[in-house]
Amino acid sequence: MKRVFVTVGTTSFDELITRVSAEETLHIFKSLGYSRLTLQIGRGTVVPEPFSAECFTLEVYRYKDSLQEDLQRADLVISHAGAGSCLETLEKGKPLVVVINEKLMNNHQLELAKELHKEGYLFYCTCSTLPGLLQSMDISTLKCYPPGQPEKFSAFLNKVVGLQK
Repeated sequence: MKRVFVTVGTTSFDELITRVSAEETLHIFKSLGYSRLTLQIGRGTVVPEPFSAECFTLEVYRYKDSLQEDLQRADLVISHAGAGSCLETLEKGKPLVVVINEKLMNNHQLELAKELHKEGYLFYCTCSTLPGLLQSMDISTLKCYPPGQPEKFSAFLNKVVGLQK
């Protein structure tokens, strides 16, 4: 049973939740062999109706004390571009698609996603380009992020946001 885990962290990213729970995207997940979609929706106002059918299950929750179990079980993680969510997923060695929230301004999410993509650690897109990316990406091309080096990620993040040259 292949699983997709979607997380928005503590934020609200209704556009992402709407996109991943849309019939078109559910069809794409099924065509790629995924049979379970878990949505962590944070403070969002969009709350998809959970369901369990013969070949697909959709689970929804706002928060848990820890996302460790969901991350561990996931075969694919789709996340907002929060640095903590990215690092946590990459350190677990999970394929990651980062979705940029275009409604947020001056938050460096795009720069972080671009850099980590350039290094080969993840894919990134916007809500509107997510379906196309899901159908065209090859997760076998992603590099494994070196675990246990938060200081390197911190230095990398400082460089991306302009705190360090």
